[in-house]
Amino acid sequence: MSSTLLLSKELPTLSYAPTGTRFDESWRAPLSTLLGLGRAAGADFVEFFLERDNYISCLAEDEAITSLSPRLSTGAGVRLFLGKQDCYVSTNDLSFSGLKASLEKALSILGLKLPGPAAFIPDINLEPLRDYGALRNKDSWLAQLSPMREMGDVLLEANGALQRKASHIQSRRSVYFRDWQEVLVAASDGVFARDVRLTQSVGSNLLCADGANRSSIGKRVGNTGGPDFLRTWSYEDLADEISEAAGKMLYADYVESGSYPVVMANAFGGVIFHEACGHLLETTQIERGTTPFIDKKGEKIAHENLTAWDEGLSDGAFGTLDMDDEGMPVQRTLLIENGILKNFISDRAGSVRTGHPRTGSGRRQSYGFAAASRMRNTYIASGEYSTADLFGSIERGIYCKKMGGGSVGATGQFNFGVDEAYLIENGELTKPLKGATLIGEATEIMQRISMSSNDLELAAGFCGSVSGSVYVTVGQPHIKVDSITVGGR
Repeated sequence: MSSTLLLSKELPTLSYAPTGTRFDESWRAPLSTLLGLGRAAGADFVEFFLERDNYISCLAEDEAITSLSPRLSTGAGVRLFLGKQDCYVSTNDLSFSGLKASLEKALSILGLKLPGPAAFIPDINLEPLRDYGALRNKDSWLAQLSPMREMGDVLLEANGALQRKASHIQSRRSVYFRDWQEVLVAASDGVFARDVRLTQSVGSNLLCADGANRSSIGKRVGNTGGPDFLRTWSYEDLADEISEAAGKMLYADYVESGSYPVVMANAFGGVIFHEACGHLLETTQIERGTTPFIDKKGEKIAHENLTAWDEGLSDGAFGTLDMDDEGMPVQRTLLIENGILKNFISDRAGSVRTGHPRTGSGRRQSYGFAAASRMRNTYIASGEYSTADLFGSIERGIYCKKMGGGSVGATGQFNFGVDEAYLIENGELTKPLKGATLIGEATEIMQRISMSSNDLELAAGFCGSVSGSVYVTVGQPHIKVDSITVGGR
């Protein structure tokens, strides 16, 4: 057994038998020993991240299930810090010898090596296991999820609803996935925490065509709550929404390019703030020197009517967590208050290298990635105006009801397509428009968001960055941008 009197030469004689079916208290002894071994070798900080993942996706196209893709994985990663330097090594061998080999490899990367045979190995005093899986009654979720046949049946029913409600249909697609993950974090600062996560998403896409006219509209919803999400999905309401939008966009006029005042819809409209500003507030950007806000904390970076948050607490939202992937409980982080930059989004490495405090934002796609500063539920807060106030303030402009794909440069330059748009004339919506692209730069657009309505909504999204693809929430109320460049014909 591990103790404060353990010598390095005794490690090969140790025999650990942690539970193989779940990450529980039985992992304390081997991980404490390995953490102590890393510290004895000279590392300033050592962290182990263990993961088990059970994922499946299902795709229905028209009247057939065309793809059913399961994936199982188990693995671990070890991260070491030496001053401001760090390194990360991953493995799918969770035996004591496998984890020890990964630790030894990480030490060698930092120029360290295992201590000699007579060296004492300190026993890291880990906290009592913080088990969010047990505390939140999440351990039974995997067994309660929809089986594969039920997944397929629901998606085919959703495609049937599209068939009944839309016209000029060229194709119908509905897709569902669920991602169940169990994680355990143990670190040399005493962190010892376990969580079970369940992320689910379902949605439909409709492609319509009539001669040379085309329209494509889709929508996804996502949840991190209990196992009955797919069973309670209102695909009839979704079919009504996207069928109506596809019909309007099918014969819409092309937008004329120019500079316009714009009203952006709530919910997924917040993707522009996420991409063009949120990423610039992550400490990974500060480390690289690629954010224009690097030295702007406490200064005005947006219109005084704009307040924005990043948090992991909203019930059921796509970016909601009980703890981040470094074992830190999540929290609410005020990013911008009345236009003033208040905080950055920081993980452990970001805090070490930039000095900004950790915000429970260390996230990763899987054990194959080191955690990095990442957004969770990120949104512009509700304002004091009604949507009628926003539209009424515009003589001629564009309403961007549904955002599409886009791209963002390293320092906040962006362009985003608009899947569903309408002309605003004298405060009223007059005709549908297609082909619009919003073009701008974060530092400019943030100053032009002059009005926010009181109808905040959140929407599920996916975010790719240095630590892989993670589940996030974007969001906002309806907002007015005083002027933005709109690409069109």
